[in-house]
Amino acid sequence: MGLRDLILCGLPTALMATVGGAQETASDSWDTAVSRAVELPAHRWLEDIRRAPGTRLEPFTTDGCSGGMSSLWTFAARQFPAFSAAHNGVPPWEDCCVTHDRAYHTAGDDPAAEASFDARLAADTALRTCVRATASDRDTVLEAEYNMTPAQVRTAYSAIAAGMYHAVRAGGGPCTGLPWRWGYGWPQCWERNQ
Repeated sequence: MGLRDLILCGLPTALMATVGGAQETASDSWDTAVSRAVELPAHRWLEDIRRAPGTRLEPFTTDGCSGGMSSLWTFAARQFPAFSAAHNGVPPWEDCCVTHDRAYHTAGDDPAAEASFDARLAADTALRTCVRATASDRDTVLEAEYNMTPAQVRTAYSAIAAGMYHAVRAGGGPCTGLPWRWGYGWPQCWERNQ
């Protein structure tokens, strides 16, 4: 199975996401309300850490696109010269991921729990928007390489953006102990700099 087949296999999912896009606002509102209720205790815990005397923000680090996406992309580029020629050695939306990591590193400007939640939601929404926008930069390359229409390219990128958005919403909350958590530049919620 080639990359074109992999992309086209994802099109049914993307189409469902696109058709469901009309309901996205209502669904996002409900999801946001549920997320807020579930997540606010962790944001309060992070707020306590950020406000604690002597707590410092660590220097910024990034792994590009988390979840192994950047490293898998680099591996594929090394293994398949045609893939590398069409896509380079990093995901075309890696700049979106680095910008997202910057937001996650600091956990927003305002340490208050509600503000932290809102900043995280804004960062995740910006990631989704940024990844979708990279499709316009890739139309010509992907059309030629994989015989795809601009609509197919946009649909594929919308599916990727939606998947990334849902992944960061599900696995990026504060105080999880994960290296890509919201506020990863601050000490773990159960640790404090002395």
